[in-house]
Amino acid sequence: MEAAADSPRFGYILELLKWDKVAIKGIERELICPACKELFTHPLIIPCQHNVCHKCVKEILFAFEDSFADGGSESSNQSSPRIRISASSMDRIDRINRSGRKRNSLTPRSTLFPCPSCQRDIDLGERGINGLFRNFTLETIVERYRQAARAAIAIMCDFCKPPPQESTKSCMDCSASYCNECFKIHHPWGTVKAQHEYVGPTTNFRPKILMCPEHEMERVNMYCEICRRPVCHLCKLGGSHANHRVTTMSTAYKTLKEKLSKDIEYLISKESQVKAHITQLDLLLKETECNSERAKQEASQSFEKLYHVLEEKKSAALRAIETSKNRRLEKLQTQVEEYQGLLENNGLVGYAQEVLKETDPSCFVQTAKQLHVRIQKATESLKSFRPAAETTFEDFVVDTAKQEDILGDLSFHSNGLEIPEINEAQSRMYKKALISWECPGKTESADTYVLEYHKLTKEEESVTWQKTEVCGKSKVLSDLDDDSSYAFRVRGYKGSICSPWSREVIMRTPPAPVFSFLFDDKCGYNNEHLQLNPRRTSVESRAGFPLLLGSERLQVGCYTTLDYIIGDTGIAKGKHFWAFTVEAYSYLVKVGVVPSNKIQKLFHNTHDVTSPRYEQDSGHDSGSEDTFFDSSQPCTLVTLGMKKFFIPATPAAPKDPASRILPLPSCLGICLDCDRGRVGFYDAGRMKCLYECEVDCSGLMYPAFALMGSAAVHLEEAVTAKYREYHDDI
Repeated sequence: MEAAADSPRFGYILELLKWDKVAIKGIERELICPACKELFTHPLIIPCQHNVCHKCVKEILFAFEDSFADGGSESSNQSSPRIRISASSMDRIDRINRSGRKRNSLTPRSTLFPCPSCQRDIDLGERGINGLFRNFTLETIVERYRQAARAAIAIMCDFCKPPPQESTKSCMDCSASYCNECFKIHHPWGTVKAQHEYVGPTTNFRPKILMCPEHEMERVNMYCEICRRPVCHLCKLGGSHANHRVTTMSTAYKTLKEKLSKDIEYLISKESQVKAHITQLDLLLKETECNSERAKQEASQSFEKLYHVLEEKKSAALRAIETSKNRRLEKLQTQVEEYQGLLENNGLVGYAQEVLKETDPSCFVQTAKQLHVRIQKATESLKSFRPAAETTFEDFVVDTAKQEDILGDLSFHSNGLEIPEINEAQSRMYKKALISWECPGKTESADTYVLEYHKLTKEEESVTWQKTEVCGKSKVLSDLDDDSSYAFRVRGYKGSICSPWSREVIMRTPPAPVFSFLFDDKCGYNNEHLQLNPRRTSVESRAGFPLLLGSERLQVGCYTTLDYIIGDTGIAKGKHFWAFTVEAYSYLVKVGVVPSNKIQKLFHNTHDVTSPRYEQDSGHDSGSEDTFFDSSQPCTLVTLGMKKFFIPATPAAPKDPASRILPLPSCLGICLDCDRGRVGFYDAGRMKCLYECEVDCSGLMYPAFALMGSAAVHLEEAVTAKYREYHDDI
């Protein structure tokens, strides 16, 4: 008995040993879902014969439903390898889960499915997901791969008393794992359970019989050669496969197994040919290296020729300028000497004065005639003074505009260097701007990147891009103006090769300077209901005994308690902005501002707020919300909860309650303008104002938060040079 019990375990270990490292590395890409890029979880076989995780099929279908509901707007980025579910679809899944409806109610209505592998649109038919087969064979292989990758981590017995023992076998009928002793107890000899099928320890339990998805009580026993899928006899008699060519399951099994075996044998027989191809590829790798070096030398020689031409042109231009300069200096120096002679006691004037001293008429006339002509010329030159040479060298200016344009276009664009894409989800605008990008393809990536950005204005006749060189794939910028939109683009460089510019991404800075503060753990802080993290940047409220003890009052609609907490720094003047995130599971959270003269009233009047069902600004029409909205709150707050943003019921707000309910943004912001006496609530991701109202700023204003039930608020961290590394560590 003992030896027989241990034999499956021994066989299981031998099976794991077959998965050597090379096999694991080679087969891994066959076990990855094309949608989520992770190991398959409950894979489904779609009509195009590709496999997709069950949860990924639902996400893609929900995303398509939302895209059609929004008038054809794109709900997912088709260039992204992961097709994410939209916020509205996730809300629908959570709502159905909470309502406790049956599993089929989670099935999307849409039957048009875009295959993430072949990009074809597949019609799943009337049954949608329910008409797809689960690929148990692939699921078993994935489980074996997981076991091998984890180096056969022990699977513990499900029935041992603590501490549990390592299991030796798993029962496929009971879907549980047992150690030897527990297996004897739960599968005694002479009972029906003794006949159960058991294997080595595993966490992958699959049914013994594959059932038809269209006729849940019928097992599949035939194979449709037209649709290439297993069917039952009801499908053949009167179902969608009535007129199709079908064969028995045993025949299909034998045929497909023979074909697959022959294909595998063919590949194995071609092993020498594969090795020859690998050898040829190795030669091509070396040849590529040699050719690249040769291309580098040729490119260097081309640039050297350009350098020589430029050097010759430069030398000729400098020589011409030097010759012209010497000639002009000589002319100007001669002119200076001539004018020096016109000065008294110097040159011509002095000589003329000496001639005037001559008393002999005949000698005077003989000398004075010639001297008079010279003086007349000097006099005329004084009347029309003109330098003997020009001082400017405008005729020697080198016009290089065309050459600069040509050299500017002298970039080597390569198909092998991929175009980077700015990741808007990871990029953020706050106290500083963090711009992050990635290279989604698998081609050669760049060594360095150049990030360019400019401010968007109404008059953009001449756009001046500011440029910065980056070695990594993110950059923190600190010289941006508040309440402004900026365009960003990036390109990669690898040596002298550069990629084209990425798609321009426009982001907006906060509407005011960022106000930094922490949660106050002294003023009114209720440490029994609230929990602060050590850095005082996150506060959490858990639904515990206080809410449990008040459950009887909740049934009759009495008031429940809000736990308030404020910031540790106040604002006296100016315009300020701060941002934070609210966890999606949060039941009810209020955010806003409170003046210093009403803080005590805030903490001593925590029973003024009802549950979200009757919340005065929750979007539900209680009939009296307009009458007590202003008097019921000592501070200016808006309500968040259940992934929704509720616009308070004010005379200016829409009368329809449904129109005052907005989806909760991933990051929320508050802008307080003390000078104007207004506070605005923003979608901090898009810097879009959701709601704005007046506020009394007569005293110091403090950020205020209130939580009820399970909820959590996290203050937005300031962007620093190490922001990405810091959050990756967390």
